[in-house]
Amino acid sequence: MAANVQDAIMLLGDSITQFGFAPHGFAGKLADAYIRKMDVINRGFSGYNTDWIQPVFEECFATQHDQQHVPKVRLLVIWFGANDATLPHSPQHVPLERYKTNLARLIQAVRSPESPQYSPDTRIVLITPPPVDPEWWAKSVAELMQSAVEPPDRSLEKSKEYAEAAKEVAGKEGVAVVDVWTQIWEAAGGNSGGLKEFLYDGLHLNEKGYGVVYEGLVATIAEKYPEYHYDNLRAVFATWDEILPDAKNYLKFIKKRSAFSS
Repeated sequence: MAANVQDAIMLLGDSITQFGFAPHGFAGKLADAYIRKMDVINRGFSGYNTDWIQPVFEECFATQHDQQHVPKVRLLVIWFGANDATLPHSPQHVPLERYKTNLARLIQAVRSPESPQYSPDTRIVLITPPPVDPEWWAKSVAELMQSAVEPPDRSLEKSKEYAEAAKEVAGKEGVAVVDVWTQIWEAAGGNSGGLKEFLYDGLHLNEKGYGVVYEGLVATIAEKYPEYHYDNLRAVFATWDEILPDAKNYLKFIKKRSAFSS
């Protein structure tokens, strides 16, 4: 088991988060940016919605009692809505008001002193679901399942509605938000045809789409939580150039320290 050496960034979401460590994903870039400063923990669950994640989160995020023994989560990035926003006939669908309640519940689990998962040093970022191309996604599912193309279980309008709801929750709860829906839609020229530059199957993001997410997330951290931005942190263990001037006495340098400069 790895020792508790560095604080962490936890990514909590559905398949778009789970795939974030793919070669073209955003999580790997984030881990590289924070290397030796904070670890990036991917807790993405393909197919999940905000109903299904509630009991999982209770298992994934340490209780107050256990937090002293595990890496401290400094940033919690919550990215749900793509599956919640499926049409009502889908088993993944979560009604809009319950989606908002569920997001707020996740936030309050970390921020409420009465919560078992209360973590006052954790800062929260919500990410909105991205825009979707329903017909393209329906064809992609049919190809994957080797079945006939079914009527779409998603809509562009619903994805936007849930994106707006995520922004509303962020505003009410006082946490940061990355409006990925608007950023990708505008970059796509405001039309569905342009989404092919940012999606690879009508729902999931390609390298360019994840690039939008990464840049938006890093910019949001810099603006809202600058103390947790990688440029404002130092390596937990001394870098080689700190050791080199007095290399014979390297042991006095090689000690665990806070990533936050004193």
